[in-house]
Amino acid sequence: MGRIKIPGPAKLIIGFIFKEEALLKKAKILLEKRFGRIDFESQDLPFCHTDYYKDEFGIDLKRKFVSFTKLILPQDLAKIKIATNKIEKRLSKVPRRLINVDPGYLDLAKLVLASTKDYKHRIYINGGIYAEVTLFYEKGSFRPWEWTYPDYRTSGYIGIFNRLREIYSMQLKKEKK
Repeated sequence: MGRIKIPGPAKLIIGFIFKEEALLKKAKILLEKRFGRIDFESQDLPFCHTDYYKDEFGIDLKRKFVSFTKLILPQDLAKIKIATNKIEKRLSKVPRRLINVDPGYLDLAKLVLASTKDYKHRIYINGGIYAEVTLFYEKGSFRPWEWTYPDYRTSGYIGIFNRLREIYSMQLKKEKK
């Protein structure tokens, strides 16, 4: 029988899909009030690998990732996803969302994303929320699975997550001192 070991803290990641910079700014302010200081912010990336959000958000969408100084417990991902859904709702114009605020976490082995949608590779975690391992770390870099979203497979995204893993690894080393 294996020994039960509680996982350590993980790095909170938020991915945004948006059109208007003003909404992104408002979302970041609300997130910082809830989760603390942002310690990493990617450049704006074109969101062009799917037209899934076209009817809801329009065209010429952008993607951005942020992470936070304060680490989270992996078991809190469902609560975090519920909180980000409330932020989306607060910033929406009924009946449409105007920004997508998707949380996940990164540890040394993987990137996990939260979703309200079930699918064959997702596991129910709590409160109507599912989780999926979107990328795994192997041979010095994150790598995709067969189900990984097309944008998360790109070298640009993988470079961002490799950088976030470096930041996270340094945080863990500082905490051990």
